[in-house]
Amino acid sequence: MEGGSGTVLALGLGLVIIMATALIVLLAQSAVLASRAAAAADLAALAAADAARGITNGEPCAVAEAVALRNNAAVLSCSEGDGETVQVRTELGTRTLFGAATGQARAGPPP
Repeated sequence: MEGGSGTVLALGLGLVIIMATALIVLLAQSAVLASRAAAAADLAALAAADAARGITNGEPCAVAEAVALRNNAAVLSCSEGDGETVQVRTELGTRTLFGAATGQARAGPPP
């Protein structure tokens, strides 16, 4: 072996470890943001369903928008369905290298 080849090998191994750690951190961040987007959609859909049933005041999709904004999300779509159900799709304001985190939820009266 030539002198210094161990140093090059150690530097290469260190670079691989740093890249793997960065990838794991990015994937973890994406998972957290996806969970937050899903929670924002759940909360917005529940609030909108309550408004559709007359439990709270307001128009269902406007209520969903207000709840999503409080959770740092925007409503991409909101539709009222049969039986006082509401379906909401949200997107978080924070983006990652993998794109925007979205969530979707449907809520209505208990069966």
